[in-house]
Amino acid sequence: MTRDPLRKELLRLLDGVDAHMPFEEAVRGFPDEAMNRRPPNVDYTPWHLVEHLRLTQADILDYITNPDYVEMEWPREYWPDRSATATREIWDASVAGFLADLAAIRTLVADDARDLFAVLPGTPGHTLLREARIVADHNAYHVGEFAVLRQVMGTWPANHG
Repeated sequence: MTRDPLRKELLRLLDGVDAHMPFEEAVRGFPDEAMNRRPPNVDYTPWHLVEHLRLTQADILDYITNPDYVEMEWPREYWPDRSATATREIWDASVAGFLADLAAIRTLVADDARDLFAVLPGTPGHTLLREARIVADHNAYHVGEFAVLRQVMGTWPANHG
């Protein structure tokens, strides 16, 4: 574990703690029958939102680590097709992929040998610090949105506080 206070704070931000709900809490126990249901006045399903989080975070991880990175097409490649549906296996794969990529980003941030302020190769001056902050901001925004969708859809377990 890093001893650097900035890295520690970035890791907490990536984990979605303190003022945010962690991703794992937001998706825990989500019912199969609701993963493909559109909430009122929303053009996407809960699974679409989880998959959007996974796709976007995977893209940023690729941007950080791949000097031959190729930009994806916005918004088409950052969201599943509106008609796409998920099974429990697909849902679980989206969640697992999100968590694996988050763990990889955490590893990069926690590595004291890696300069948070060094310009990433092939970028217009972007740094690991910037990209970690963007990941954390994007995740916090959409995890909060997911939590509200759960409330609107009535999909929180009875014992959720």
